[in-house]
Amino acid sequence: MFYEPGKTDHGLPNDPFKACVIPRPIGWISTLSPTGIANLAPYSQFNNLTFDPPYVMFSANQTPSAAQKDTVKNVEATGVFCWQLATYDLREAVNATSEQLPSEVDEFEKAGLEKEDAKMSEVFVKGKARMKVPMVKRSPIKFECTHYSTLRLPGYPPMGAVDVVIGRVIGIHIDEGVLTNGRIDVRKTVPIARCGYAEYAAVQEVFEMRPPGSDPNRMYGLEGSIKGNRKMQEERGEENDAVGGAEADN
Repeated sequence: MFYEPGKTDHGLPNDPFKACVIPRPIGWISTLSPTGIANLAPYSQFNNLTFDPPYVMFSANQTPSAAQKDTVKNVEATGVFCWQLATYDLREAVNATSEQLPSEVDEFEKAGLEKEDAKMSEVFVKGKARMKVPMVKRSPIKFECTHYSTLRLPGYPPMGAVDVVIGRVIGIHIDEGVLTNGRIDVRKTVPIARCGYAEYAAVQEVFEMRPPGSDPNRMYGLEGSIKGNRKMQEERGEENDAVGGAEADN
């Protein structure tokens, strides 16, 4: 079959587009509003972008009323957000926090989730002391991020337009209980991923394939090794202008 999205009918009972790109990591994003209200929501269009320094992105479509999502509003207003790994054990809480609720509702409390303060990500709340962005305590892996930029992609209303939020990862929390021989073990984390329609997958098994070729430096990129990349930089005698600029921005 072949169809042109938005132009010709695919003839299927449900739109297949999102079911074609699977599985997708879940961006379970926590923020604080400028008034100190905690927000937590999952985004199925999420991924990492690079590793030295590390960046992540998530994209948030407009609401059915053509409004910008609270998560995006908070990130742009405060400049910080956190990501937490969505796991099989936390699947019901992930689903509960996907409900579209008024901005004054704390999704942590609604889903019965215990909070843990970020170490570095703070928000200045008018009339109050600086507050730490809350994270999901039970999630075994969490990132603290600063807002780098937002790319707004146009689309047909009410929900076609999307905000693509890019953040730089400034802090990483890993529960040592999910490590095996110093490596994160998916059999212990059991992350969930978004598939098509209302379907999810639980990642429990992995297999290895190493790329062909004899250049050992390629493995630094495959792993995402900051140490390996800096080693190559030193060997080549290159300046770290890009990181210097990024440090200055933050």
